[in-house]
Amino acid sequence: MGGSLNQAFALELYTDSQVYSEGQPLLVYGTAQPNESIIIRLSAPDGTIKQFNQITADNDGNFNQILIRWPNATTNYPYGTYSVEAIPAKTQELSQTVDIAFESSSTLVRIPIQRTVVVSVYAPQTAAVNQTFRVFVQVTSDGLLVAGDPSKLLATSHVHLPDGSVVDLTNSFTTLHQGLYYTDFTPTQEGTYVFHIIALSQGTESNGSVATLVLKQSIEGISDQIIRLNSVLNTTSDELDKMKAEVQSFGYVLNSSQSSILQANANMNTSVTSMSESVQNIEAASGQFNSLFLPVVALIAVIIALQITILARRR
Repeated sequence: MGGSLNQAFALELYTDSQVYSEGQPLLVYGTAQPNESIIIRLSAPDGTIKQFNQITADNDGNFNQILIRWPNATTNYPYGTYSVEAIPAKTQELSQTVDIAFESSSTLVRIPIQRTVVVSVYAPQTAAVNQTFRVFVQVTSDGLLVAGDPSKLLATSHVHLPDGSVVDLTNSFTTLHQGLYYTDFTPTQEGTYVFHIIALSQGTESNGSVATLVLKQSIEGISDQIIRLNSVLNTTSDELDKMKAEVQSFGYVLNSSQSSILQANANMNTSVTSMSESVQNIEAASGQFNSLFLPVVALIAVIIALQITILARRR
């Protein structure tokens, strides 16, 4: 019997339209248990609460209220899909939600209200083994950043490893800003890592993926090694240029020395020739001297012999 009574007075929530434009009132009505206190709140596409009221059902369990008169579209109230939620004060688990649209015109063709949730994932294209890198996630609903607990908003996100295994990322994300989240990841093996991010916002699910190629060494490290190698090659080139200049200078010295040696050799040959001529002149002079000196000696000998003869006769 009690179950039937609770079912008879189950919470029901309605709005007078599905699509609203600027200046139109948003009428909320429904049924609840008699005299029950009900919280009515309006949530924007990003999940933030824009209007919050509390009303009480009448003796028959009926309630109605104009929750808001739609203002001009601004960054505070942008166009998009909003949620109207009714929450019983005592039994909050029995809450009811209705999605509506705030558009530039309410004379749109009646189509089911759809919430557009978009997940964007940003990760480096390449990374290195055992070097931590950061993965960023952005979640938007109808173009607005979605706030929330990342452990719930991104609850089933994961990463596929190169060996085929899967690592859960449920509790690894940190809030950077409303709608912006990040996680730090350290790869332990080479290959392609696929990050699969799943966002669940107000019953609407959206997926985003990105791949990162992990190498033994990062491109940045390889680039640094190339820069250092270029520096060493430039230094070596400079040293080779210096050596080349010194070799050219040494060749000039060798050429100069060779010229000097040849000149000295020529001078020596000239000197030897001059000495040979001098010796010949001396030999010629010696012959002339001998031809003059021998007759004189012979004459002296004749004179001495005559004097001896004269002295012998006188005795």
